[in-house]
Amino acid sequence: MWQGFFVREDMDSEKSTSVRESGDVSRWVPLRFVAEPIQVTHEEAPVLKKDPECPDQFVWRRQTYQVVEQISAWRDYERRGLMARNMAPKHLASASRRGSWGVGRLYYRVRTNTGQVFDVYYDRRPRSVEQRKGQWFLYRELREP
Repeated sequence: MWQGFFVREDMDSEKSTSVRESGDVSRWVPLRFVAEPIQVTHEEAPVLKKDPECPDQFVWRRQTYQVVEQISAWRDYERRGLMARNMAPKHLASASRRGSWGVGRLYYRVRTNTGQVFDVYYDRRPRSVEQRKGQWFLYRELREP
């Protein structure tokens, strides 16, 4: 069974902890890794563009999926690549808890109208100078054992 580390932060909590993807979420078994961009829709526009809520629907490979249940949510503010080396160590700890501009991912585990369960995430990294908003991705499909 696939297991990996990520920083999990319950969306209602101020605490951020490193956990292995097991325990409370161990019943989910990855079916396939996707990692493709998706188009999302929110019934109400997000208040903060860099901190959007779970989408109400998304389009992947020309098929529209309605989100019928948000199963869980977590944040990963790990700095990757060059971003991992461009911050003073004393500021790195607080940035890993709260995030900083253009760094981090917001993950949502959702059940869709098709019965499928997916992990989707919003990558806060800007795509370019002209497109400063982040981008949504379909991370993987899962199933319960």
